[in-house]
Amino acid sequence: MPLFFTQNIVWDGDAGRGTAMLTGEDFRHIAKSLRMRHGEAVTASDGRGTEYLGTLAALSGESAEIALSERRASRGEPSVRVTLCVSMPKGDKLELVTQKAVELGAAAVWPVLTERSVARPDAKAAEKRVERLRRVALEAAKQCGRGVVPDVLPLALFEEALARAPGEKILFYEGGGAPLSALARPDTKEYTLFIGPEGGFAQEEVVLAEQSGAHTATLGPRILRAETAPLAALAILMHLTGNME
Repeated sequence: MPLFFTQNIVWDGDAGRGTAMLTGEDFRHIAKSLRMRHGEAVTASDGRGTEYLGTLAALSGESAEIALSERRASRGEPSVRVTLCVSMPKGDKLELVTQKAVELGAAAVWPVLTERSVARPDAKAAEKRVERLRRVALEAAKQCGRGVVPDVLPLALFEEALARAPGEKILFYEGGGAPLSALARPDTKEYTLFIGPEGGFAQEEVVLAEQSGAHTATLGPRILRAETAPLAALAILMHLTGNME
């Protein structure tokens, strides 16, 4: 069942029904790509964790009307909120990381600049990159059935990200650390995971992270690529917190 995010939802709680209107790219996707017909099932999400089940009622002009028959909490949101801080990798690797992180349940992806970051875009290029990543996140959220669209935060320096990072901070370091199973606790509902660049974190950055209250963690004895490590860390954390069951 295709899922679309929209603010154009009207719900009558007493009657247990409502309508949603889809326009723009969503309308074109329904009408031209999916070639949906009257009565086919559609899910509309308000982007705040509530989804509405319905069917296509009408296509007219540049809008699609969805007749809604059920409202429920989204089943695609994990019980923990995870921000994934990823040091800027080379090429388009961050697009892959963003797409898969959204599928795995990340609440936000935050590109950061570290001492050994190879990719160092200027302000204009960084802004364009973030906008592109936000589109990737939106499409991934639709595809995998999320209840919210995870944000992609503006590029920040490592020190700034450390200072502003929400929840329990965990930095993955190839020089060693605790296993993630020792750091994930049942009562912790928010984490920020820090993943280094192709050359890893500098020792000074690890010290700074520990001074800011972050824990250092390991992903095992093998050196993972910059695009593999964030997804491995996120998947392990989701498993440990019961969000892969």
